[in-house]
Amino acid sequence: MENKVLVFGHKNPDTDTICSSIVREILSHKDGWDSVEARRLGNINKETQYVLDYLGIKAPELLEKVEEGQQVLLVDHNEFNQSVEGIEKAEILGVTDHHRIANFETSNPLYYIAKPYGCTSTILFEQFKQFGHEIEKKEAPCFFWGKLTQPYMTARCLIALSNVVQSSFNLTPSQLSMLKDPIVTAGNNRLRFEGFSNCAGVYARVDVLPDGHDGEFLENGTTNVDFNPGMISALGGIGRQENVVMSVGPKEVGLYNKGEKVIERKVPLPVKWIKGLTTVQIYQSVAEKVYSFNRIQTLQLFQTLPKSSVKCDYYLVMRGQKPAFSPVKSMNAVCIGGLHRLRLLEPLLPFADELKVFAHPTMQSTIWQLYFGPVRFSLSLSRECWRGFSGEGAALESLLEDVPERWIEAMDKYSYANQQFNPTLFAIEEHIDLDKVDSLSARLAAMGLLGFDLDENSFFYRRLPFKTERILSLNPRMIAAEKLLEEEKVEIISNDEKRTEARVAGSGGVRHTVILDRESEKERCTCTWFSSNQGERGACKHILAVKKLAQWKN
Repeated sequence: MENKVLVFGHKNPDTDTICSSIVREILSHKDGWDSVEARRLGNINKETQYVLDYLGIKAPELLEKVEEGQQVLLVDHNEFNQSVEGIEKAEILGVTDHHRIANFETSNPLYYIAKPYGCTSTILFEQFKQFGHEIEKKEAPCFFWGKLTQPYMTARCLIALSNVVQSSFNLTPSQLSMLKDPIVTAGNNRLRFEGFSNCAGVYARVDVLPDGHDGEFLENGTTNVDFNPGMISALGGIGRQENVVMSVGPKEVGLYNKGEKVIERKVPLPVKWIKGLTTVQIYQSVAEKVYSFNRIQTLQLFQTLPKSSVKCDYYLVMRGQKPAFSPVKSMNAVCIGGLHRLRLLEPLLPFADELKVFAHPTMQSTIWQLYFGPVRFSLSLSRECWRGFSGEGAALESLLEDVPERWIEAMDKYSYANQQFNPTLFAIEEHIDLDKVDSLSARLAAMGLLGFDLDENSFFYRRLPFKTERILSLNPRMIAAEKLLEEEKVEIISNDEKRTEARVAGSGGVRHTVILDRESEKERCTCTWFSSNQGERGACKHILAVKKLAQWKN
């Protein structure tokens, strides 16, 4: 009999039973129970071996039987017929499991934790938090590993995403050679794949929801990879009933099918995409659902899509119970610029259960979201073909108010531990005034660290590989506004609760007048840039400088 407490899972071990044994050992050691050691009751399968190799962790030693009186801890099982030889005479000190309780009894009291979760590792993760054990933040070799429950539709959606990334609606073929592919985020029991067209005027995202996979999230994280021809070919070859495994790590994304694997390595994240992410989610966070169509209505709608490119605005209208695209505006119509970009959705339409259409309040963006059971595909269009999300100024207002660096660091740790971002709970935990929550969320979203889920009406967290100061430096108008303030070129003429008026020195001795009106919620500047855009592309540098100096809040 070993002079140790042995912890092990069931026979024919899978990834959860091996990982939960290892984690239970770590948790015991943190509690001062140093005699606990992990074991396994069978050979390691290929999937689990890959995870262990990827993590650089040695597999537990093989255990074939236990002697009478051996102290043990069981994880991921409780039935004796699934356990080690001799378990009936062992001293069971505790069980952590997510299965039914059957054929189980002990002669002594014990610690027993059973919860109807997807895996035992999740229960152990909760125990880490419950007992106040900090999960050390480090770059894990693997974020996610598991099977896709809807591999065929997931593959179709990822191919559609790749088509978006390889498209452009205002660039030359030579410029298209600078393509980059999906940003991949694993966390909160979801996989998210995001990408932009090369002109940054179309944003697409694939969401694999909890029922869309049977896997484990070892850590939440974000990476960026290229989907090269090998990956596209592998995705295209996936059938409806195949057993497909996917892995996501900080340095690569892997696809495993029929004994073959395709690995895509991490590549630099395009600066244009970082800027686009800040605008897209701000537009999405205020968008509202305007229409929902079933499969038949969706197919009817796209039959009215013009065959060739159109230069004028089109509108989504209802003709009785049938939706249609029309060049004529009507009541409750949704305005769409660059309508032909919606052709990117056509390969997916025959499989979609539902289409939901969301619109920005001033039609600066429209979002088209298709549903395939536990998989979603969304496509966001900028107002015009020639206007990419990366050039918009929606994020600038959110960057006006400074947020302490310690809040951002605390949020990063909070999101890492919880695998999601709940602004209110975060504010309570960090003792931050609730009236600061909106400013904090907007600031983080403007930095690209938060995305927005329309169905859940909440933000999700991205661990982007960019430092705060670099993200802020990507906004030239904000830099120009700061320079105006540094050079003392802004003069406040009047400033009260209802109205602010200021003069801002421009080039050639010109003085621009800026007026901020709270009652009408309008702002004006006499500069040429504002006259040309009328606020549709965000505030000009003069308005930004005045707002920052006057500490103006809308």
